[in-house]
Amino acid sequence: MTARRDALFLLAGGGSADLAFRIAQVALPLVVLQETGSVAATGLAGGAAGVPVLLSPWWARRARQWVDSGSRLAVVALAQAMALAMVPAAAALGWLHAGVLIASGLMLGCGDALSNPGRSALLADTGDRWDQTRGGKRDRAVVLLTWQDGIRRIGMVVGPPVGALAVTAGFTHGLLWVEAAAVLGAGLLAVGVVGERANPEAPAMPSIRESLVGRSDVLYGWIARGTGCLTWFSFTLGLSVIGAQRGQPGVYLAAGMSGYGIGSVIGTLASLAVIRRISPVPLAGLSWALMGVCWIGMGLWTTPPAVAALGALSGVTVVLGIAAISMLITRSSAGAERRTLLSGQSVVVNASSSAGLLIGGPVIAVAGAENTLVGAGVLTAAVALGVLLVRRNRAARESAPCETADHVRHRDHHAGRAA
Repeated sequence: MTARRDALFLLAGGGSADLAFRIAQVALPLVVLQETGSVAATGLAGGAAGVPVLLSPWWARRARQWVDSGSRLAVVALAQAMALAMVPAAAALGWLHAGVLIASGLMLGCGDALSNPGRSALLADTGDRWDQTRGGKRDRAVVLLTWQDGIRRIGMVVGPPVGALAVTAGFTHGLLWVEAAAVLGAGLLAVGVVGERANPEAPAMPSIRESLVGRSDVLYGWIARGTGCLTWFSFTLGLSVIGAQRGQPGVYLAAGMSGYGIGSVIGTLASLAVIRRISPVPLAGLSWALMGVCWIGMGLWTTPPAVAALGALSGVTVVLGIAAISMLITRSSAGAERRTLLSGQSVVVNASSSAGLLIGGPVIAVAGAENTLVGAGVLTAAVALGVLLVRRNRAARESAPCETADHVRHRDHHAGRAA
């Protein structure tokens, strides 16, 4: 079972690297603050890492098609590991400053722009290959992508507490070395995995816009997901502000994030059972509409138990929505186009999340955290339901000419019989 082994290696490598990232994120700001003495510098590496991802539609069009095998994914992982190791190495030598942090972040961001969609595409290709060896289409590509997302969400729950314990034990700098080693190990595990090439007649380097031609459902899914990412700040920043204003700093956010993490794990298991039984676009639209309802509920009933329960429900709905879009992509594309669409999805998520965080503070300051949660929920639900309505109307317009033609043929047939 080569496909099964490859899937296991890709999932294990990606999961271990992501867990190490979640753990190291607790230590990174502390190391930077300790070495530079600057609070402003603590976010430089993370902020710089987002820039190449946002600009990837322009600079990465050729590069992302190069990452079409496990060995090439390993090369990118090596570059990422070097970028990660720059920070603890510079700290050990006493050379850590803003320039090192920015350079490390930019290198890491370039690697993320290539490795994240590249690993997902390889995993989906492996699922297709697994289907072929077992006979019949069982959508193992979307199942594997759902497992990948579920493992990542488990890391979101487990990683920060582990990181906090390690920092308490005095292992702060060591966590950064562990993250670099985990990323390198993930690349080595991918060596030998073979990706599926696209149709030779397809464009060798399709743009994101070209890859969306004939795939309007993917675009609709991105609109719904992008809106959810845009309003995500109301959950994270909003709950942080509410806790601070009520004299319980961190309590509301901890309740919401804990519930969200648990719900997302449950959602992963649920999606594996329902994703192949429900039409993807309605599932995605309804999922983000329900997430919007959860935001509204948090704004109206803002207590830690209510926030935890609604956070758990939102975690379930988000995972179902993401799985639905993954199914749309894996069923309609392969090879170069699949890598392009997965890259486009990464850009949508990062760009909308960054935009939300950029405007989040001023919006909360003007409207208040509770009102922002309600407004964000209304916007998210309205866009998701609007996407479903637009798609339904579009499908009705496209089917109308066919129905008219069938009616004409049916009428002519009876006229001929009468004659």
